Amino acid sequence: MSSYSIILNSPVLLCLLTGIIGLMVGSFLNVVIYRLPVMMQRGWKKECQEFLELPITDQATETFNLALPGSHCPECHAEIKGYQNIPVFSYLFLRGKCANCQTSISLRYPFIEALTGFLSVVVAYQLGGQIETLFALLLTWVLVALSGIDFDHQLLPDNITLPMLWLGLFLSLFNIFTDPVSSIIGAIAGYLILWTIYQSFKLLTGKEGMGYGDFKLLALFGAWLGWQYLPLIILLSSLVGAIIGTSMIIFVQRDKNIPIPFGPYLAIAGWIALLWGDKINSLYLTSTGLQ
Repeated sequence: MSSYSIILNSPVLLCLLTGIIGLMVGSFLNVVIYRLPVMMQRGWKKECQEFLELPITDQATETFNLALPGSHCPECHAEIKGYQNIPVFSYLFLRGKCANCQTSISLRYPFIEALTGFLSVVVAYQLGGQIETLFALLLTWVLVALSGIDFDHQLLPDNITLPMLWLGLFLSLFNIFTDPVSSIIGAIAGYLILWTIYQSFKLLTGKEGMGYGDFKLLALFGAWLGWQYLPLIILLSSLVGAIIGTSMIIFVQRDKNIPIPFGPYLAIAGWIALLWGDKINSLYLTSTGLQ
């Protein structure tokens, strides 16, 4: 039996390997969450200046993308060595401080790494060694990145969301997670449901209750899981949003007038539906006597 088969048939080894990979991916997601919005803002500014025929300002003197420059301390700009960049463990070893200038490192970095590792293990444990696990892991990692970016900037980048939506439609051709008809209807309905709510809220209040990125994110879930899961995702996201939002206002003293991004709540609800949607729907139908 090959090493590959041994890992796939051993839940412990599969979860262990997936957890390690998840920690490493989480380290990269920290880079995506921080750098991608900066890259997008610079691109938008340059496009606006070109359109208005204004001189291009703030020309970057060095390459800035997801790969370059290498990891460094934002305070003293000291390069972070490989052994100082081991997910979670380096943070603990360095006691949360830069090895060069002793500036405190945000707890957010090891949190994202640990969260990504933990969620990856849950996916592997729940789905086991099958092809769906690979794509579920990819979706999980994307949702972590989208949630972090939306939390910081109230932005869900199209260059992440739309490719994943198309991937969901493509996977449905092979009946991975759902069938093509349910996927297509799900993508359309997911977008239109939140778009209709947005337009109705704006008509009644004159305010914008959510962004277009939220429509696309729900369309993504519709494409991946099928239209049948949309009611569950909407209900769960509203419930999660109410609980977290109220808790932040009560315990963290967050200003009620500061907008709270809806993307992370949609991401949480969609991830739950991805792993336990069948059981939740079945439990609901049984409890209501519809099954």
